[in-house]
Amino acid sequence: MSKTLNMTQGSPLRLLVRFALPLMFGNVFQQLYLVVDTAIVGRGVGMDALAALGCVDWLNWMMLGIAQGFTQGFSVRIAQKFGEDNPSALQIFMGQSSLVCAVLATVFTLLGQLLLPTFLLLLRVPPTLYPIAIRYSRILFIGLPVVFFFNYCSAMLRAVGDSKTPLIAMAVASVANIVLDLIAVFPLQMGVAGAALATILAQCLSGVICVIKVLRTPQLQFGKSHLSPRADIIKNLLKIGTPAACKNLVIALGGMAVMSVVNAFGTAFIAGFTASNKLYGLLEIAALSYGYAIITYVGQNYGAARFDRIRSGMKSATVLALVTAVVISALMFLFGRPITMLFISSENPEEVLLAGETAYRYLCVMASCLPILYMLYLLLSALQGLGDTMRPMVSGMVELGMRLAVAGIVAYTGYASGIFCAEITAWLGATVYLTYHYRKHIKQLI
Repeated sequence: MSKTLNMTQGSPLRLLVRFALPLMFGNVFQQLYLVVDTAIVGRGVGMDALAALGCVDWLNWMMLGIAQGFTQGFSVRIAQKFGEDNPSALQIFMGQSSLVCAVLATVFTLLGQLLLPTFLLLLRVPPTLYPIAIRYSRILFIGLPVVFFFNYCSAMLRAVGDSKTPLIAMAVASVANIVLDLIAVFPLQMGVAGAALATILAQCLSGVICVIKVLRTPQLQFGKSHLSPRADIIKNLLKIGTPAACKNLVIALGGMAVMSVVNAFGTAFIAGFTASNKLYGLLEIAALSYGYAIITYVGQNYGAARFDRIRSGMKSATVLALVTAVVISALMFLFGRPITMLFISSENPEEVLLAGETAYRYLCVMASCLPILYMLYLLLSALQGLGDTMRPMVSGMVELGMRLAVAGIVAYTGYASGIFCAEITAWLGATVYLTYHYRKHIKQLI
């Protein structure tokens, strides 16, 4: 049975590795599903289906990012109260955060359904791909409450040091998702609708696993009395959760702007770009895991007023992250081409060649700059753990500005490959901004 983990004592490096490894394995399962899912759609339904999913990639990520932003923000308060050893405050924040999440899930589900056609229009989805894209997105948006549900439960568990249960949940859900995908796309011939339904059902399963563990974790228990709305606590939660969600929203808008430019370069280019974007998750697996570890580590130590441990923990995390980034980059250069080709299928050899070349070149550009992305995740997470979600939100605006600038240049020049630089410039700009503010925070604490 998973136990909570007090990160205010012991070796920072050992604690971070111990916490991050289960999350990393969980993300491996999740990314394995995404890779297999994309391959199933690309080969089982066709290049048009793969391109259509790519057209709305950032749109679907936006909804996921909003859910993750709010729940990660709320988990900071839980980690801080856990570090303070304040069980009564922990119960109050648990009850109020669950109430707020339920309301947010309902509101964003309705908004997503209402605004979907407008988003697709802004994304300039090609007419031939529009029916596939809107069908897929509508089904995924129906499952948004499930996304909130899983992310909330897993974030609360991570806040008290339990990274093993989210691992189990993601592993089980990923296997279930692959099996359901295969059944829906091949024997049942349900196309992208079947892939979307499989995703929702798998997310339900992962949410159930996490909520069972939450109910069995004494530190996360709360009663009906803690569900009565309290304006001061709700305001406190939204103060830290809203900027985190807005950061992801702004980043997604930048990604959508980039995608609107990509959508003008034809189905083969879109499919290749999509193939590499699906592998983006493999590139950031460890970065996400280290980021979650840092949020919990910094949050708990901040709550316990162990500010010296925050700086030493970040030094250990930086070395760990940079070494990991270099290893993953090397693997992508060596094996990226055959992996990207798993997604691409067409009766036209020229289209396959163009899509494959686009995918590999884009993957190499991202892989070469992976250390920047890993530092970005560490700095974002450290500031969130300190309770500062405003600077991360502003960093999202910096990313938006960088992506818009590159997208504008590419749209003006018509040089399609230039769009590969959009992500890199966004990472670099945000990392420089966050480095300055992280150092400023640390100087004030120590």
